[in-house]
Amino acid sequence: MSGTTGIPGDPPGGRRAMAVWGIGVAVYFVAVIFRTSLGVAGLDAADRFHVNASALSTFSILQLLVYAGMQIPVGLLVDRLGTKKVLGIGVVLFTAGQLGFAFSPSYGMALASRALLGCGDAMTFISVLRLGTRWFPARRGPLVAQLAGLVGMAGNLVSTLVLARLLHGVGWTAAFAGSALAGVVVLVLLLLFLKDHPEGYEPEPMPHQGAAYVRRQIATSWREPGTRLGLWVHFTTQFPAMVFLLLWGLPFLVEAQGLSRGTAGGLLTLVVLSNMAVGLVYGQIIARHHGARLPLALGTVAATAALWATTLAYPAEHAPMWLLVVLCVVLGACGPASMIGFDFARPANPPERQGTASGITNMGGFVASMTTLFAIGVLLDATGDDYAVAFSSVFVLQALGVSQILRLRKRAARRERERLVASRVETVHVPA
Repeated sequence: MSGTTGIPGDPPGGRRAMAVWGIGVAVYFVAVIFRTSLGVAGLDAADRFHVNASALSTFSILQLLVYAGMQIPVGLLVDRLGTKKVLGIGVVLFTAGQLGFAFSPSYGMALASRALLGCGDAMTFISVLRLGTRWFPARRGPLVAQLAGLVGMAGNLVSTLVLARLLHGVGWTAAFAGSALAGVVVLVLLLLFLKDHPEGYEPEPMPHQGAAYVRRQIATSWREPGTRLGLWVHFTTQFPAMVFLLLWGLPFLVEAQGLSRGTAGGLLTLVVLSNMAVGLVYGQIIARHHGARLPLALGTVAATAALWATTLAYPAEHAPMWLLVVLCVVLGACGPASMIGFDFARPANPPERQGTASGITNMGGFVASMTTLFAIGVLLDATGDDYAVAFSSVFVLQALGVSQILRLRKRAARRERERLVASRVETVHVPA
């Protein structure tokens, strides 16, 4: 990342940047708690609403469908309106969704609540990425993005440990309604203290240009090979862990592997802890060695595929505990690897397109997750709960993603080199 040092207009970072960015990350933290709350309540939801595996997967599919569909519109909104306004709308929506889920008397109402939650959740991560680019120097980009992902996984940890206990202690309504209070807290912090950018680093005002502006933002972002490569890296790396944590991990460990809920919850926690540890390592490596991005991403895909294949094909009724532990540790690398997608899209686009490019990239993993959630639910119903067949759908999407990454990698690398040379020339000619 040395080529980014000295870029004109690069924000300074510092303690104030950490404080403001921390508020944005706190919003994302709460959004992830709400997003992943169904992962520890899947079996309870099936009992509460009297639904089968396909209907249960519809909760998460609809939530992710809304999330993925909102990514480009949210990216455009962030570029247009700024971080504070978009984050504020997001908090109101995902808090209302969590509260509605708490009091839903029927399957239909619960579905609508998860859709509302997904809409609000969709507005958080891209906003936090934009906040980071506005408050920190470009060379800090990979580490700041990985730290944001790490805090998000801490939200997953809260849902796995805290919300699961509340659910079985105080019941469905009290657990989900009580957790919704966290949304109110971060909304107050956001309104009082969050700012879009440091003083003196205001972006150029953008006159309203209607549909032409929207089309140009999307088209120019998509034309960049780095944006498309970022999308496919995100697509290929994120979804195995997302599917496992969001819905199907607990049923797989309890029903297919014969573990108790407590032991299964411990393994889900291990995925989250591994994610947090690997995120720190990946962020540091990429900040120092930009060329490590693709090897880390493809290495994570290969390791994930190998562990899933070994687990599903194990020649016994249940896989041994050591193998399940290794699987969960490797799944923990999926989230940090997906963040590498943004490290391809970020240098490929100027600041005024960062939100749009991030939205395109962020669609990847959630489209893959949504597809896999649906496939697993349908295959479980069709095969009489054969988890080995159902989870084999993971390999199909991994193969598709890897083929696209290999197709785009050289073009993206060439364009990035051209931009780096142009950036250095501009820096040399900037008057003192």
